[in-house]
Amino acid sequence: MSTTKTAKSALISVFSKDGLAPIVKKLDELNVTIYSTGGTEKFIKDLGIDVIPVEDVTSYPSILGGRVKTLHPKVFGGILNRQNNDSDVAELEQYEIPQIDIVIVDLYPFEKTVASGASEQDIIEKIDIGGISLIRAAAKNFADVTCVASVDDYSAFLEVISEGNGSISIEDRKLFAAKAFNVSSHYDSAIFNYFNSNHEIPSLKISETQGKVLRYGENPHQKGFFFGDFDAVFDKLHGKELSYNNLLDVDAAVNLMSEFVGDAPTFAILKHNNACGLAQRETVLQSYVDALAGDPVSAFGGILISNSKIDSATAQEIHKLFCEVVIAPSYDSEALEILKGKKNRILLVQKDIALPKTQVRTCLNGTLVQDKDLKTDSAQDLTTVTKVVPTSTQVEDLLFASKICKHTKSNTIVFTKGKQLLASGTGQTSRVDALKQAIEKANAFNFDLNDSVMASDAFFPFPDCVELADNAGIKAVIQPGGSIKDQLSIDYCDKNGIAMVMTGTRHFKH
Repeated sequence: MSTTKTAKSALISVFSKDGLAPIVKKLDELNVTIYSTGGTEKFIKDLGIDVIPVEDVTSYPSILGGRVKTLHPKVFGGILNRQNNDSDVAELEQYEIPQIDIVIVDLYPFEKTVASGASEQDIIEKIDIGGISLIRAAAKNFADVTCVASVDDYSAFLEVISEGNGSISIEDRKLFAAKAFNVSSHYDSAIFNYFNSNHEIPSLKISETQGKVLRYGENPHQKGFFFGDFDAVFDKLHGKELSYNNLLDVDAAVNLMSEFVGDAPTFAILKHNNACGLAQRETVLQSYVDALAGDPVSAFGGILISNSKIDSATAQEIHKLFCEVVIAPSYDSEALEILKGKKNRILLVQKDIALPKTQVRTCLNGTLVQDKDLKTDSAQDLTTVTKVVPTSTQVEDLLFASKICKHTKSNTIVFTKGKQLLASGTGQTSRVDALKQAIEKANAFNFDLNDSVMASDAFFPFPDCVELADNAGIKAVIQPGGSIKDQLSIDYCDKNGIAMVMTGTRHFKH
């Protein structure tokens, strides 16, 4: 295996021509013979540079509407031959196969075509066959061939051949091969996931090509990475780089606020993935003020999110608080200037983009995958199981509480009144402890729980929770039901004038 090779020929067959012209000109300057097909061939000719059509090598035209262009032994023989193998070299001469030293390919945009909502016929036609075969062949034979498999690698390749005057080291060839297999494996994963969108085949294919090294993970002694296209979800307007913990909190905030899209101005404050404040009001300013009142202590260093444009008056109030991240669909210009007053404060504009509908996490020596909890309890889901029927106002608050409860770590209890989060008990090992924690927090911030409502993420196995809630002033309860002892809780509510509705849907969040 030679360590450095000087390229004498290149096959170029690409979808994206962006950034290709400088490469073609450099190859021509280095007297590299260029072979090409179709639109790429025309592109090269239009640059005034000589190019040999692949059809002249294979003696076959492009057929089947362009589905078959490069799939031929005279092409793949030129790529896959081992130049230190006398038999291979002899066969090239026998069959008049040209040696190919460089392969440049950019695949049909399969993922973009799927994302565009194109028809299945258009999507299928964007499954690249010749291109993916060229990539695999050239990358496999990196000992002799350099494979450039994506428009994303054009600039790096141009730099390599420019600095080496057409000579390419084995280290660079192997690196380009690794990048090529990254492209091909990701491409195949995307195609499989399209065909397996209903998960009929129990196989997991996750491929993310946009990775970012974070400062550290959950704690400074842990490494951390983010794999995903953050810029597809947000425009980052200001502030420091997001940390591992920031990203988890931002994810929790976005999922929580997805429950209130299109509603009246709603503001939430989160800490450690849980809402510590949330309110819905007529103005974004009042919604922020009342969300902050829910727990001004926990709000310190929190993540703030609004479903409405943030104006200057709201920005002035936010500016008084130390917070890590602010998320909104938009900001007015004066609000931005105010919020940029803290150089590290991260300001994000959330884009209108669909998020994944599945959740993935490592478990033992494997992976757990589940559908995201996309069920939002509605009035049609409620079954009143008590003699007292909740009022229309209570129903609104019960559903409001249920949305928050769904996005709070289990075991959880949530208290709301007037579309404001009064307090919650989060992540407790018993529901009684969660309830006691919520009562204690509400009292600490001087909330009157009389006539408020309560949501629970799972059923009550005993009536002790509704008794504690009753003593605190709760007048209506929403819970999934399903305990063999549901009737005990119902009986207590009936004796004490409390309304209870059941949804039939549990919302555990671990």
